[in-house]
Amino acid sequence: MQTLAVDHPLVAHKLTTLRDVNTDSPTFRRLADELVTLLAYEATRDVRVSDATVNTPLVPARGVQLASPKPLVVPILRAGLGMLDGMTRLLPTAEVGFLGMVRDEGTLQAETYASRLPEDLSGRQCYVLDPMLATGGTLAAAIKLLFERGADDVTAICLLAAPEGLKALEEAFEGTSAPIRVVTAAVDSHLNDQGFIMPGLGDAGDRLYGVV
Repeated sequence: MQTLAVDHPLVAHKLTTLRDVNTDSPTFRRLADELVTLLAYEATRDVRVSDATVNTPLVPARGVQLASPKPLVVPILRAGLGMLDGMTRLLPTAEVGFLGMVRDEGTLQAETYASRLPEDLSGRQCYVLDPMLATGGTLAAAIKLLFERGADDVTAICLLAAPEGLKALEEAFEGTSAPIRVVTAAVDSHLNDQGFIMPGLGDAGDRLYGVV
């Protein structure tokens, strides 16, 4: 498994404002959207392409285009929806699937309550959107489901990650030959007793959409 914490001044600037308790939901949504696009630029560095030739106004030119099958973007509901526009802005031709997962606050284990994904993901590159990689349980369950349906390359894009979550992912997929990557704006210090990332930014879903 590969982990990339994107080291860029714009990423750090936007993340700092997202952390601020005084940042309201509309601003939080806008900045999260912008930050995801920056992360997606790095996350798609290995997206598969095929050779293509186009006609310029002067002569034919060789280039590349996204290969088939198209990449699949998978936001994890509900907070992952706040990352979707930023991702599809960079990959407008990608298909989108949805996973509804919730963490049991007692056991900290992830449970799936909704799934809208193609049954056959053979040969597909998948990009999972999950703002907070905390314990790693939710992301591990999502990646496992994608592999079970045939995906052979999974990249997770997270606003923040905790060392405990990264370690849990590594252990969950130890020996897996398929590429797994985590692209994040920062790896924070640790998890607190409630499983929240510290210093973190709070509950991403609540800050995006309010407490419901």
